[in-house]
Amino acid sequence: MLDLIPEPALTALVGFVGGIFLGLAARIGRFCTLGAIEDVYYGESTLRLRMWGIAIGVAIIGTFSLSAAGLLDLDQTLYLSQGWNPFASVVGGLLFGYGMALAGNCGYGALARVGGGDLRAFLIVLIMGIAAYITLGGPLAGLRISIFGGPSPVTTAPSIALALSDYTGLKVETIGISIGTALVLLTCLNKEMRSARSHLFWGAIVGLAIVSGWAGTQWIAANGFDTPRVVSHTFSAPLGETIIYTMTSSGNTLSFGTGSVLGVVLGALLGSLLKGQFRWEACDDPRELRRQLLGAFVMGVGAVIAVGCSVGQGLSAFSVLAYSAPVTFVCIMLGAAFGLRQLIWGFSPRI
Repeated sequence: MLDLIPEPALTALVGFVGGIFLGLAARIGRFCTLGAIEDVYYGESTLRLRMWGIAIGVAIIGTFSLSAAGLLDLDQTLYLSQGWNPFASVVGGLLFGYGMALAGNCGYGALARVGGGDLRAFLIVLIMGIAAYITLGGPLAGLRISIFGGPSPVTTAPSIALALSDYTGLKVETIGISIGTALVLLTCLNKEMRSARSHLFWGAIVGLAIVSGWAGTQWIAANGFDTPRVVSHTFSAPLGETIIYTMTSSGNTLSFGTGSVLGVVLGALLGSLLKGQFRWEACDDPRELRRQLLGAFVMGVGAVIAVGCSVGQGLSAFSVLAYSAPVTFVCIMLGAAFGLRQLIWGFSPRI
């Protein structure tokens, strides 16, 4: 296959295919980070949050199954190939969650809305992508590094599974698959969730999309010549990558992130057309748009600090059981809860 398709294009194709399924899950399956949090806090429903349990569990099972089959080197994956900074996970996660509440969507959710014709979401995507690159290598990069430091070398992979393996003597893969299976079973203890077949199906699809990213990029890294990084889906820096590629494609190359972003938009477009939900939307309230753009900027900054967004840390990093995943994910939920409370009740005490 590498003889027919250049490595960058094949890497982007892997991201594109997985992104399509993520886009379909968002539009048809209503898989959404902020929506799940809103349902828990204000809708008294845990179904969409339990979809995350299914997605994370399936992603963990699939990822560690790849490792057991010799198809994935966990130490090469993005989240286990560099040191973990707990402070960055906490601060970045809180910022991302707060920005997500202000914007009304995470980067992944905004892309899904773009596929449904929402022009407000298009602006959110642009601002978030620009903010991510400003923080990653632009004017805010020096401040970020001075506060949180740069990537640190790894002596031992920051992996929950590896730590438990050292403690118990069991294989890393056995521990990972066991944790993923336990998470799926615990999620399915809820009777309402067991009967919600659509939630189960689309949660599993999301988990498998994450696994496909690891499998595809690992195969290319093992069989190609460019040795690309072994990655899976995340939607912070890849938004900036896509913007830059769109402007400079003649002097730039495709990436997994670019393919993933375009795939989500196409999948969401197909999903919205199938559901009869596609319609052009714009913002009529300048105050609302100002809040959403501010939230998008904060999200972009937070995602780079935390080394991943709600999908990057909440799914991709979780799938390899990186230390950063549960810490960042909990902080994203706390930041979002604070932001939602501010939007609904302001800063005054609730009576």
